[in-house]
Amino acid sequence: MMAVSTVKKRRASRKASNFVRRPWGGFENVVEGPGYKVKRLVVMPGHRISLQRHRFRAEQWVVVAGAPRVLIGSRKRRVELRETVLVPRGAWHRLENPGRRPVVIIEVQHGPYLGEDDIERRDDDYGRAAAPSRRRS
Repeated sequence: MMAVSTVKKRRASRKASNFVRRPWGGFENVVEGPGYKVKRLVVMPGHRISLQRHRFRAEQWVVVAGAPRVLIGSRKRRVELRETVLVPRGAWHRLENPGRRPVVIIEVQHGPYLGEDDIERRDDDYGRAAAPSRRRS
């Protein structure tokens, strides 16, 4: 029988290997099936994802830690713990963490194509858009 600490270490290493690092934090794929994908996003304090939209998918975000600021279209607002945000297909959107602790989001993507290359960036703090912007504090 395997020791409990060995089981915990294996689980931790599996989780760590699935985590994809980005300049703003990162994400991990939780589950994927035909027409849907579930991710866990972590946005570090003072960071934000690019202002982006998707041609083939819509997203739904559930806040599980922190209190992010979201921009959907022209509407910017603060979102609290356990709130849900709908991001329609084709809508410009951004997720920001103005707080002192990491923001954790469960993201459910749905649509006919869910590849990472279905991202059109308009503005990005890390130089990944056509015209990069300067980071704002």
